[in-house]
Amino acid sequence: MIVDRTRVAIVGAGPAGLLLSHLLAEAGIESIVVDARSRAEIETTIRAGILEQGTVEVLDGISGSRARTVGHRHDGIELRFAGEGHRIDFPALVGRSVWLYPQHEVLKDLIAARLAAGQDLRFSTTVSGVHDIEAQPRITGADENGAPFEIRADFVVGGDGSRSVVRRAVAGGRETGSLREYPFAWFGVLCDAPPSASELIYSNSADGFALISQRSDTVQRMYFQCDPNTDPDALSEAEIWETLQRRVPGTRLAEGPVFQRDVLRFRSFVAGELRLGRAALVGDAAHTVPPTGAKGMNLAVADVLLLGDALRRLLVEGDERGVDAYAERALRRIWKAQHFSWWMTSMLHAAPGSDAFDRQRQLGELRSVVESEAGRRYLAEAYTGWPLER
Repeated sequence: MIVDRTRVAIVGAGPAGLLLSHLLAEAGIESIVVDARSRAEIETTIRAGILEQGTVEVLDGISGSRARTVGHRHDGIELRFAGEGHRIDFPALVGRSVWLYPQHEVLKDLIAARLAAGQDLRFSTTVSGVHDIEAQPRITGADENGAPFEIRADFVVGGDGSRSVVRRAVAGGRETGSLREYPFAWFGVLCDAPPSASELIYSNSADGFALISQRSDTVQRMYFQCDPNTDPDALSEAEIWETLQRRVPGTRLAEGPVFQRDVLRFRSFVAGELRLGRAALVGDAAHTVPPTGAKGMNLAVADVLLLGDALRRLLVEGDERGVDAYAERALRRIWKAQHFSWWMTSMLHAAPGSDAFDRQRQLGELRSVVESEAGRRYLAEAYTGWPLER
């Protein structure tokens, strides 16, 4: 068996794990990052990416980040309901913006930067066990050739997503956390077509929710509310376009060939523990939010800023107060983001079994937001991101 030694073993080469390795390196702390996926799989799995301004500012410190040059700055979103659009002007309300920059592009930047810096980054490496986290933590598994390995560390970090191996050691399974399953999902499509709008449209219609977004000047990403058990192959392209167009009245969508489709289930989850002994969780290993509030990757960055500073204090200065306070500090933002994501979701989607009262109440809520400067400002503040703690 191959046995290695490092200061911090990071499981997961997603945005959280890669950014953490960068911050640790800046503090002179060695780390090893492992991920069960291949580099190609990580860099080609297309996922959404609305980056808060604070997240973009963090990425500005990464050599080769293209968030500002390739990403698209958005200064607002449109809330569409009752056949009318209402723009939420972010700079006018809170002086901030967001950037449309898909997560796989962020990962390309981070992987290239970490490898250029000499990071020990191991792809196609599966972790099967996390051990002795109360004293001298270690992880075990198999490398890309199937050979067993062990990595001994001073600290283990789980950034390995919603099916986290590290979470089982830190917090147990899902039953130990707070879980909310939503009674609807998003039917998502990627299509070859120019953008239908310059900014994202969040549309509440009597038939259900739709989101009109884009990936580039030639590719659109769009979603509409559906039953969680919907078969993504059950609808024809004509039915997909008819559904989308009906749910965005007043906007003419640019249509094109659909080349990817999927159904995205909605869950809210927060792990029962974020840290135990010499191990901690960040990103999707620690929490999951519905995509409506655009908080997923941004929450991961906020986690990492807190934990990176805590590990610097622990491993460089011998001060344990940062890791002791990590969970409490991180959870403040996590639960604010959970609330905002729930609020946006419940305000924009048609719940199964809702009646005429529910529909009119929902429209009243939307009008209360768009017709009030305070309401618009709250939405803009939460969407563009609260100040990051360092």
